[in-house]
Amino acid sequence: MRIESSDTPLELAKLSALMARSSGRAGVVVALLDGPVATSHLDLARASIRNVAGGQGTCTQLQSSACAHGTFVAGILAARRGSPAPAICPGCTLLLRPIFRESANGGTMPATPDELAQAIVECVDAGARVLNLSAATGEPSTKAERRLQESLDYAARRGVLVVAAAGNQATLGSSAITRHPWVIPVVAYDSRGRPMSQSNLGSSMGRRGLGAPGEAIESLGATGAPIALSGTSFAAPFVSGAIALLWSEFPAASAAEMRRAVTGSRRRSAVAPPLLDAWAAHAAMGSSF
Repeated sequence: MRIESSDTPLELAKLSALMARSSGRAGVVVALLDGPVATSHLDLARASIRNVAGGQGTCTQLQSSACAHGTFVAGILAARRGSPAPAICPGCTLLLRPIFRESANGGTMPATPDELAQAIVECVDAGARVLNLSAATGEPSTKAERRLQESLDYAARRGVLVVAAAGNQATLGSSAITRHPWVIPVVAYDSRGRPMSQSNLGSSMGRRGLGAPGEAIESLGATGAPIALSGTSFAAPFVSGAIALLWSEFPAASAAEMRRAVTGSRRRSAVAPPLLDAWAAHAAMGSSF
């Protein structure tokens, strides 16, 4: 069925009914591997936020692009209900592990594949149930790619779900992250339920990924006023937030069971995944627990 353009992002992903049931539980930890976050933002004041041990996830430059990105994604997940942001699971715990660093001129310094691999392991060891990766790295060397694969294997063995943005290069293919069999790649969809032209597509997305709202998403600006942004970075936390709410409702579910419920058994195309249907995932979990 074609989604009407009047649907909000939360309705597009069938999240509204699930959010009416729960705001999440603090025991469900979502790791944000992104930029640092403006934790002083008023709409994050009541959020349960902590840093990976020994790390610093708070912005030092509110004007930096790294801070803007991290704060925006944090708002989608953990802003207070009633804020301009989607605020999917404010009752869950947000674990900050920046992989974007703030440069001296306010720009962004992305992580190397080795740094990303280390961050994944640190978040798993810190108790994360879900890793939200709204970022990409440069194409790694064979050695670095192997380390990245090993870190994702580690997450799989520990039962930690990994949700990763598909990327915005408008290409057909995959990356070292999205082609890993445990990762749930997320494609950005517009308000009519169609893949956005800038979003990467490919067989890994078509086989085991999901689509989620990614067009003109409104969330928190680091300096105070809300802003609207588009892309797969902002689609991924809709999937991570849905998983966090579902795990709050069904804490005994295994990672494999949760993954099956969220990705569903809907008909799939070769390169484009189905849209997230959080309420259908809730129904699937309810029939098993």
